Amino acid sequence: MDTLTIEDADPEERRPAGPLYVPVRLGSAGGHQLRFLRDEFGARTAVGFTSPDRLNAVLGGDQTWIRLAEPALRALSAPLGVTQVTVDPLLAPPAPRRRHGQSVSGCARRDHALSR
Repeated sequence: MDTLTIEDADPEERRPAGPLYVPVRLGSAGGHQLRFLRDEFGARTAVGFTSPDRLNAVLGGDQTWIRLAEPALRALSAPLGVTQVTVDPLLAPPAPRRRHGQSVSGCARRDHALSR
């Protein structure tokens, strides 16, 4: 009997992605929190990348990350209502950029309260 290899698998068949590079941010209590993105329909999704280079290409070199297996990523994001996991997304919404000469504005609510 021949053994099957990864190359023999059906491309449409779901299989574990292996350890992923998962973007995180520093939480208010000093620990790491998962960073979620939105898919093309606006739904929140947990994301993981198969290499640090892919993560850096989408989110930038300053993005912190941790290593998690896909089942662990799903287990951590499910209690937060995020059931979708996207591996190696190609795009992420860019950070808002200021136009030349535009001043940095704080919180609109704070600006309004201070103008009284």
